[in-house]
Amino acid sequence: MRDTGILPDGEIAALFETGALAAERPLDGDQIQPASLDLRLGAVAYRVRASFLPGPDHRVADKLARFSLHEIDLTGGAVLETGCVYIVPLVERLALPDGIAASTNPKSSTGRLDIFTRVMSDHGQEFDKVPAGYRGPLYIEVSPRTFPIVVRAGSRLSQIRFRRGVAALDEAALAALHARETLVASAAPNITGGGIALSIDLGGGGDGLIGYRAKHHTGLIDVDRRDAYDLEDFWEPIRARGRGELVLDPDEFYILVSREAVHVPPLHAAEMTPFDPLVGEFRVHYAGFFDPGFGHTPAGGGGSRAVLEVRSHEVPFILDHGQIVGRLVYEHMLARPGALYGAALKSHYQGQALKLSKHFRAG
Repeated sequence: MRDTGILPDGEIAALFETGALAAERPLDGDQIQPASLDLRLGAVAYRVRASFLPGPDHRVADKLARFSLHEIDLTGGAVLETGCVYIVPLVERLALPDGIAASTNPKSSTGRLDIFTRVMSDHGQEFDKVPAGYRGPLYIEVSPRTFPIVVRAGSRLSQIRFRRGVAALDEAALAALHARETLVASAAPNITGGGIALSIDLGGGGDGLIGYRAKHHTGLIDVDRRDAYDLEDFWEPIRARGRGELVLDPDEFYILVSREAVHVPPLHAAEMTPFDPLVGEFRVHYAGFFDPGFGHTPAGGGGSRAVLEVRSHEVPFILDHGQIVGRLVYEHMLARPGALYGAALKSHYQGQALKLSKHFRAG
C-alpha cells in the first residue's frame, strides 16, 4: 500500500467502521464503488432563492434559515423544477481524520441529464472540496437545467472520493504511465498542465450519429428509473453532414463523445477537469470521476470512450472534429480496489461509445 493516494473500496468501508463516515440508514449494497462512495439524498429539500456558500463563519443551516423559500418532503418522491435551486441534506456525514481530505462530483447519470449538482460542508469556502479533518454534515445543491426530475430520499446524484496526501501524477509520471498502459488511444498524446487531452469525435459511425441535443418542455424524468423513457421524447439526434464540425447554440445541452478510447488502469483513478475557457466559451463534462478499471480490457472495457456533456455559453461556438475539449488528470490509488469498474459490478457505462444515461431506451 502506498503512503498517499485515493482510498479504494475496502478503505472506504473501513471509514464506516472507524466512524469517519456515518449514515442515518444502512448502506445500499452497491453504494461503494471502486474508488468512490455514492451519496444519498435525505428526507427534505429546501427551495432557496439563490446558490450560496456558507463561508468560514457559518454553517449551511444558518444560510438555509435566511434563504430558504419552502421545504419539500422527499420521502415519497417530489418534483424538482428546471431553473430552480434546491439544497438537500445528505444521509452521509463525515468525521475525517486529519490526514484524509475528500472531493465530490456528480455521478455520470446526473451529468448526462444536465442536473447541476455540487456538495458543500459547514464553514466551506469551496464547492465539492472537503478539507482533511472535517467533522459535520454534507449538503448537496441541485439545479435541474434541462429536464424536470423526480427524486426521493435515498436517490444518488453525487459521489465522494477520499485521498491521503497528494495523489495526482505530474507530467513526467503521466507520460511514463501512458507509455506503459496507453491511457488514451492517440498516436501523439497531448500531455500538458498535469493532464492528458481528449478530443471530440464529430466524424460519426456507420449511421453518421455524432451526438444528441436535449429537447425543451419535456416530461419528467425519475432519476431512479432505468430504461424507462423513449429517447426521442427527450433528445434530438445529431448526424454528421460531411463537414466535421458542429455549431453549439448558446445554452443548449449536448451529449457528444471523445474521439479517443480511455483507459484507467487498476492502480489509478482519473478525473476530467473543466476545460480552459481561453480556448472556447463552452463547458464539457459535469461528471468527472473515472474509476479504476474504466476502459480496462480485462474488466470488459476495451474501447470505452468518454461521453461528454457539453454546453456553450453566451455565444455560438463551432467545434471541429478532433478539437481538444478536456483533460484527464490521473491519480494514484492507495491500493488496488477489491472490485474494478466493469462487468463484475454491472457498471452501466463500461465499453461505451456514444451513450445516453441509463434512464433511456432506444426506439
